[in-house]
Parts: sequence; structure tokens; C-alpha cells
Amino acid sequence: MRALIENRFGFLALVLIALGALFGVAFVTRQGVAPVPVPPPGRVAVESVSTVCPDPAGARVSAITPPGGKGDGVATVAEVTEPGGKAPSVTRLEGPGVLWQREAPAKSGPLEVSGSGAMAAGLEAAQTTRRLKGTARGLAGVRCAEPGAGAWFVGPGPAAADVVLYLANADAADAIAEVLVYAGEGPVVSDRGNSLVLKPGEHRTVHLRDLAPSPLVMAIEVRTISGRVAASARAVLGKGKGADWLPAAAAPARTVVVPGIPGGGGRRELYVTAPGETDTVVHVKALTADAFFAMKNRESLDVPAGSTASLDVSTGIGGQPAAMVLTADVPIVAGVMATGTGSKPDVAFTAGAPAIEFGSVVADNRGGKDVSSRLILSAPGARAEVRVQVLPKRGAAPPPVDVEIPAARTKEIKLAPPGGGDFSVVVTPQPKSGPVYGGRVLDERTPDGLLLTAQPLALARTWVIAPPVQESSDVVLPDRPAPPSTGGD
Repeated sequence: MRALIENRFGFLALVLIALGALFGVAFVTRQGVAPVPVPPPGRVAVESVSTVCPDPAGARVSAITPPGGKGDGVATVAEVTEPGGKAPSVTRLEGPGVLWQREAPAKSGPLEVSGSGAMAAGLEAAQTTRRLKGTARGLAGVRCAEPGAGAWFVGPGPAAADVVLYLANADAADAIAEVLVYAGEGPVVSDRGNSLVLKPGEHRTVHLRDLAPSPLVMAIEVRTISGRVAASARAVLGKGKGADWLPAAAAPARTVVVPGIPGGGGRRELYVTAPGETDTVVHVKALTADAFFAMKNRESLDVPAGSTASLDVSTGIGGQPAAMVLTADVPIVAGVMATGTGSKPDVAFTAGAPAIEFGSVVADNRGGKDVSSRLILSAPGARAEVRVQVLPKRGAAPPPVDVEIPAARTKEIKLAPPGGGDFSVVVTPQPKSGPVYGGRVLDERTPDGLLLTAQPLALARTWVIAPPVQESSDVVLPDRPAPPSTGGD
């Protein structure tokens, strides 16, 4: 034993044996430790919102924060300017539930509508232009765009309309954006280069005919490489054919719902883009007040990889308010153009949109003798129920109305505050409601024809889903290599 202790290797062996014995005793006598439950993701109220109205010159700009926020907050409207330039005038919104509207001067640049604290949750802004003459005759409305990492638009191409892209950088850092065009013939590569650098406060217009002069139909992807960019797109068909903004479309997905297609006469044209590298067959179904149905001879649409295709669905939906439900085996982007009636028809656009899980707010609505606003709501799955609250510019708000949409049906709801006038509307799904998709249609009767514009309902900027926060040693440990791939998705 003494010889073993005097041998350094033997001494090390004794130490290891003793430690092993202690560990064994501790393992056998340990107390059970209950695992700490991982909390699920939670809803967190939005505390800061910034949106950009792209070209308000001569338009009516509307902004509102719906009532219900708690605490203090501020919402402002100011022109987007470069740092170091002339300080813009700043206008403050009065408070939650109060509709703010202004007629912007003819030479106004992009406006930033921003909110913080209680004035941020649900803050919504829109601009609407009304013209009775010229190539841009018609109602043209758009939801003011939130700066982000990307945006999609789909509709007619430069061979059918003058399409202009509006980009603005309202942040304090440079932004680099890339513009990609998917035409009927496939992806378009411009000799001029499609990347743009926008300095802080800078805004630009891009005429799509400079990038792709020949497409009849196309999709536009604005992809931000660094920073954030607010993107919007407008199409002017010219020669008395109408004008409107292309609403931002939902990101590519295998199932797309295009809601808010107005009823009445006129052409209805569906646009579908497959931006990936695989051809696809898109299955098309209409959802009306009667039911889901596949339109005869229009049940499907072949879309080659990297291209945009169109389909006339006018006779398929028969002039009814509707939604289109599209499915494909690859991600797609989609939209619809609706043409009005009369000697000088106007146009309106809607696009793929998400279900309004947290509700939706539309800032600009109007009612009167020749002007009307209405919601077109669709429940492609289970029965849905929403609460509709009208917030008039003047006078007290009427009581909210609960509306039921039967499963696999579309329902139209006419909107009007007491006495008519301008108003905002808040749509809130009720507990246990199925998924709801929708759009708002605004129209005006004139001697030359119906003016109209549409806006798909977007998720209200009220809540965000935040992952749970847990204590972890990973924040102080060096990065570990990822495990080898097993070949699965």
C-alpha cells in the first residue's frame, strides 16, 4: 500500500476511485428535481409603430389609433426628410379613437405616421386620391407601408399600365434594397442593375418600364439587403381605364387567400406568381355567399417557374362579392384586379392576405349619397364571428355590431356612421371564431362610371407574439457547431 501511495500514478488512481465512490453515493441518494416548465409564447402589446404614406400629394391622409390602449403615448405625422435638412412640421394626433384627416398639398413628399406607447397599439394610416379627369382618373387608396425587410406586389405589367414603385427610408441608417421582377416570360434581369442605396430620409420612385418594358403581367419583389425600406406600388392604366395602388401581397405560401373581391359588373382578373425554381399547377376555388366551388374551365392555372400568369375569373364568380382560395405544391403570390362599370371604368386591386387573427383597422372609409364603404369577409374554414366598430370623424361612435360568417361562406357588410361622413372601422374576431379574411371596398357613383378602390384587411399592429425568456448559460458560452444534417426538412 505504501508503495502504491509513493507511486504518483497509483496515487492518482486512488483519488479517482474516491471521487467515483462519492459520485455514486450522491447519485443514488439524490432528490428528484421537477423540470421547469417552458412558458408558451405570449402576446405583447405593440409600443412603437412607424408607417410611410408614399405619395400623399393631393390626397387625403387619414390616421387613427383605436381606443383601448392603456397609459400615455404620442402619435405624430411628419414629412420624411434627410438628416440635417429643414426640420419638418410635426402634427400630433389628438388621442385614441379620434380620426385625424388632412388634405395634403400638391407638392407633398412622403409622410411618416408614427406612434409610441398607448398611441402605437393599432395605429393605422392610409392615403386616398380622388380624380375625375386625366389618365389617373379614379379612386386610388393605399395603406401606408410599414418599413420592413421585404414586400411583394402583383398585377399588370408596364405593357398594360404605367407601374411606379415608391421606396422610402425613414430610418437613421442607410438601406440597400433589391428590386426583382417576375414577368410572364420569367424573371427579368435589368441591364441597369436592380440594387438601390437609400440614404437616411431618402425616397425614390422607380418606373418599372425602365427595368422591364414588355411584360403584360408581373410581380415585384422588394428585398432589403440591409436596413429597412417602406415600399408601395401604383398602377395607372391610362386612357380612361382607371388607376389604383397595388396592395402589398402576403409572402409566398402554398395556400393563399385573396379576399375582398367586390361584386358587380366588370372584369375580374387573377394574377399568380411562382417565384421559385419549380413549375406548378395552382388549384383555384372561389368562395362566395353561396359556397366554395371550382369554376368551370378555370379550376387550375399553370404557372411556370419564376413567372407570373393570369386568369379571367369574371364569369366564374358571377359578379358576387368573393374571395379566391389558391393551393399549389410550391409557394406562390397572388392578387386580383377588379374593373368597374361605365363609359370610363375605374380599377381596384386586392391581394393575398393573412387571416386577421388579432383584428384589423381601416383608417379611411366614407359614406354618403353617392359614396359607400363595405366589408367583404370570408371564412374558408370554420364558422367565424367578428365585432365591427365604426369610429366616425364627428359625433359619438355607434355601438359595435357582431357579425357571423358561416363556415365556407363570404359575407358583405355595408358600413355607415349615423349621418354619413368619414370614419374608420375596427374589425375584431371574437373568441372561438374561425379564421377570417377580408377586404374593404370604397366606391363612388359618377355620371361616367363607378369609381372604386379596395384594401385587403391587414393584421392590426396591436400585438406581437414574443418567445418566452428563460435563464440560460448559452449566452456566455461560445457557439457550438451545429449537429450534422440528417437530410430531413
